[in-house]
Amino acid sequence: MLSQRTRYTIRALLHLADRYGEGPVQLTEIAEAQNLPPKFLTVILSQMRRAGLVETMRGREGGYWLARPPAEITYGEIVRLTRGSLGLLPCASRLAYEKCKNCISEEKCRLHRAMLMVRDETARILDGLSLADPVQGDYLTEREIA
Repeated sequence: MLSQRTRYTIRALLHLADRYGEGPVQLTEIAEAQNLPPKFLTVILSQMRRAGLVETMRGREGGYWLARPPAEITYGEIVRLTRGSLGLLPCASRLAYEKCKNCISEEKCRLHRAMLMVRDETARILDGLSLADPVQGDYLTEREIA
């Protein structure tokens, strides 16, 4: 599952993407519109500023804005910045690889190979989806429809 930090970050950056090119957006506007705790949002946006995704200006006319066009910021980049990896297991992570404890060898482990496939497909989807892309509402599962 995505962490709360990751979900909040994506929602905040989507808000900034919707306002891209309009100038600084105040923290209170983002917090209220996205129902995010302002103190936590400050921490999140500071992290995104250090990562080069957000710019900020202090003062009465200040606020936050995206440092790059929304089409150049992918969901995959955001997830990696906030979660560290797209892999569901430590042995399936590219950036935070760790051998699993109490596991058979990776060459023999079918779970490892399956999780590599999941990681690669997740990366393909998230890296191909930017903050500028509309996400259609027709991805309902059978459970959600019933």
